[in-house]
Amino acid sequence: MATTVRRSTRTLPAAPLGPENPLPALLPLDEAHTLTEADRAALPPEMARQVGYGPLRSVLPTRVLDGYGRQRTPTRLDTLVLENDRLRATVHPGLGGRLASLFHKPTARELLYVNPVLQPADFALNGAWFSGGVEWNIGATGHTTLSCAPLHAARVPAPGGDGAMVRLWEWERLRDTPFQVDLWLPEDSDFLYVGVRVRNPHHRTVPVYWWSNIAVPEEPGARVLAPAEETWYFAYERRLRRIPVPEWEGTDLTYPLHSRFPADYFYEVPESSRKWIASLDEKGRGLVQTSTDLLRGRKLFVWGAGPGGRRWQQWLTEPGTPGYVEIQAGLARTQLEHLPLEAGGEFSWLEAYGPLSADAETVHGADWSAARVHTERRLEEALPRGAVEAAYAAWRPQADVEPEGGPRDGWLACGSGWGALEVERAGFTLPGTPFPPGTLGAQQRPWRELLHTGTLPCGPDHAPPGPTLVAAEWRELLESADAEPAVDAAGKAARRELDHHLGVAQWHAGDRSQAVRSWERSLEQGAYWPALRSLAVADQQDGNGARAAERYMAAVRDAGERLDADDPLGAAALAALAREAVEVLLAEDRAGDAESVLDGLCDDQRARGRCQLLRARVLLAKGDVKGARALFDAGFEVEDLREGEEVLSDTWAALTADPLPARYDFRMRP
Repeated sequence: MATTVRRSTRTLPAAPLGPENPLPALLPLDEAHTLTEADRAALPPEMARQVGYGPLRSVLPTRVLDGYGRQRTPTRLDTLVLENDRLRATVHPGLGGRLASLFHKPTARELLYVNPVLQPADFALNGAWFSGGVEWNIGATGHTTLSCAPLHAARVPAPGGDGAMVRLWEWERLRDTPFQVDLWLPEDSDFLYVGVRVRNPHHRTVPVYWWSNIAVPEEPGARVLAPAEETWYFAYERRLRRIPVPEWEGTDLTYPLHSRFPADYFYEVPESSRKWIASLDEKGRGLVQTSTDLLRGRKLFVWGAGPGGRRWQQWLTEPGTPGYVEIQAGLARTQLEHLPLEAGGEFSWLEAYGPLSADAETVHGADWSAARVHTERRLEEALPRGAVEAAYAAWRPQADVEPEGGPRDGWLACGSGWGALEVERAGFTLPGTPFPPGTLGAQQRPWRELLHTGTLPCGPDHAPPGPTLVAAEWRELLESADAEPAVDAAGKAARRELDHHLGVAQWHAGDRSQAVRSWERSLEQGAYWPALRSLAVADQQDGNGARAAERYMAAVRDAGERLDADDPLGAAALAALAREAVEVLLAEDRAGDAESVLDGLCDDQRARGRCQLLRARVLLAKGDVKGARALFDAGFEVEDLREGEEVLSDTWAALTADPLPARYDFRMRP
């Protein structure tokens, strides 16, 4: 039975994503995987260079997704199912192409951790992310901005004529790099093959990041094995240390539940070794992932057995369900690194996922060398290293084969129109990953008009401006855009919105003085909350908190007069602006103004957990400890709590010396 591909659906309790946050993400989100210059200087030279290469200034041009809640309702999700007589693989094309399930038929075993709910949480670079399955992380350190985004998907003939394969592809916007993920099941194979290609169509070198993130069940007695005797240990103290495998400070850390706190273990895999990682249960059974050698990195992430890690596990699914750990494979040794991809170049490799069974006594024996050698021998018997290389060689020509049909007549799913816009702008030729004009949508239309006419259309005054494109080529188009003297209301609106977008693009490029000048020029046409907010961010970065507070107050007033609070994007903008303003006002000891900003929100927004937490902090700043404590005692959930964020425990500690209640304990470090 060669691979068959079919559409299907999967219904599970899901929390809706909600609207995008319309405020431009001018600053990078707090990414935990960072090092000080002193720590970076102590690393091996290649690693030090790659750790310091290509850090993000922000997640522009993408928008932050923080409008989700925690109320889940049964929701039907589109899936693509690949199947042969041994395996059944289920993919969510509308959720980053996530491989949600890999079921082994002969043993009736699920090889991955399958989350029984879809619960967004603030783990992706741009916010919303969910746990489970295999995630294709591209872009920059962290979970991809495409975690909850649709990808293009279509059928393509599989290598060797083994039926069909599913091609997933999109335009990754942080680095402007198109990529594809091809999945197929050869006849009689116990392994899912995954061919990946990342391309750089530009005339400049770009930073590249890739980690395949595999969630597997967190079972008592399960052990993670990889071909390494050392690992780079990174925890939420933000230190990177090389430690031995498997035991460190008297604890065998290859057993995930032996760790107390969340941590990353990046294995030091020898260059000549086969690249693989496996999670095997107490009977020696589980999942193994292997690849061609370009995908050199292997990692174990654990939540740990402490209360904070347990709380996060509950937060990402529901109480009473099993937990998970992550085994991962990447282009670099660690996730703190980015690799340069030269102009016109590409990275491509093959991965394989399948079941593995080994002798339990050897796998769990005290001799680490014997355990990993035995596991690799069993892998070689199940899937020889040479077979993986041969499969890659057979797949590589197929990577250029065009998908069947088009976006309206044959594709299995459609992603965004951003790739089509870039192809139209630059005339890129990308065999195998078409981005036709038929995929262009509403968000791309103003920029397409700028491209062809030199004029950027202005949106309605009652709605937030659309997203800003920030790549150098688009910034140049903004700088040269037609801007007639503003002689009427329409002309003033067009001028101020153009300057708003130009300022965002200049800020992203690091030209902050010009960005400030563009936003100030926007205000010459009258009060305009997007420019006021951007200038407040700039003031805050410059250490001028007092002026930032004044500008935030002015932005809140203007937005309240202009925006339609009944429109989802208008409501999202008002709420996001208020949350930012309250943080700055509290820092400037203006608790009364912070309270008035919160009071100005609609009932639904005031009831959200983030606003409840801000309210408690406002009451605390006003000296009303009893009132703040009452909010905690009544209970609230901060829906968009960020990975590693400690504001809940910090606020509680400022209220009382009582132990932190378990429901608020998300601490990821001692």
